[in-house]
Amino acid sequence: MSENKPLNILFTSSGRRVELIKHFKSIYHELNVEGEILTVDLKSNSPAGKISDKHILVPRVDSKDYVISLLEICKENRISLLIPLIDTELILLANYKKDFENIGVKLLISDLKTHEICNDKKLTAEFFASNGFDAPKVYEIDAELNKEQLEQPLLIKPAKGSSGIGVHILDQFEELVFYAKHVQDPILQELIKGEEYTIDVFTDFDGQVLTAVPRLRIETRAGEVSKGKTIRNSTLIQKATEVVNALPGVFGCITVQCFLTENNEVKFIEINPRFGGGAPLSLAAGADYAKYLVESLLNKGVSFNIDDWENNLLMLRYDAAVFVTEE
Repeated sequence: MSENKPLNILFTSSGRRVELIKHFKSIYHELNVEGEILTVDLKSNSPAGKISDKHILVPRVDSKDYVISLLEICKENRISLLIPLIDTELILLANYKKDFENIGVKLLISDLKTHEICNDKKLTAEFFASNGFDAPKVYEIDAELNKEQLEQPLLIKPAKGSSGIGVHILDQFEELVFYAKHVQDPILQELIKGEEYTIDVFTDFDGQVLTAVPRLRIETRAGEVSKGKTIRNSTLIQKATEVVNALPGVFGCITVQCFLTENNEVKFIEINPRFGGGAPLSLAAGADYAKYLVESLLNKGVSFNIDDWENNLLMLRYDAAVFVTEE
């Protein structure tokens, strides 16, 4: 980064990511960084947009003008790093990675192939199988319907869903018949029981894993963790690192989800190549990837050991609000 250029970071689809934006701003304050934290969103009343230094409205992600708008915003605001926050724009932005790099903007985003694998749970299941990672067995829906009974509880969900939307546990054959018709592009899987974990895997700018932080999902609301705890489990750390190393062209925060069964088996279920909603727990534990990114972009060397994070740190979320006078 040029010595005279302010370090401006742009978050897209900022929505409710208040904790994450606050954390980056605290890093700027701590390091006395010259620059701003900007957000863009479809809505003017995005809570995170009220926390950032500057909030800009953009078209919908599926609009033909979305990427053009982002490129113009990056040029006008001298953005150094763009961090996308929702799944629906990852493949789109990965396609335009070079266009952003050509105007001096680095995207915290993996290569297109990784996003294609992670965006489609059928491809994710194939990735786990072909690379030897343990994962829930996938069943052919028509074959199971032909049996006219369920031999065991199963799980059905949209192949391209997120936030737990459209996920159903099937205990009765009639439920399979119903949801096979009403879940869009469904994938049918073995139902796994055990402790559910999200593992935040952070990479450097060359895609090398810096650290992996398993977070036990104690309680969730609408698909996002509301109570969680860091657990320094060496098996989870090793296997999640192997998963990320097997993905092509990874960069950034990769959230790997799995179950740890009572037999100590690790069953991988999903990969989300972006900051997960529970990432603030890992940052608070000391795996401060925000600080790592900022210090790296300032070319001043990283001042701490990102792998020295706190074990058994509990996160208990509660409802909070931003109060602003409407103009």
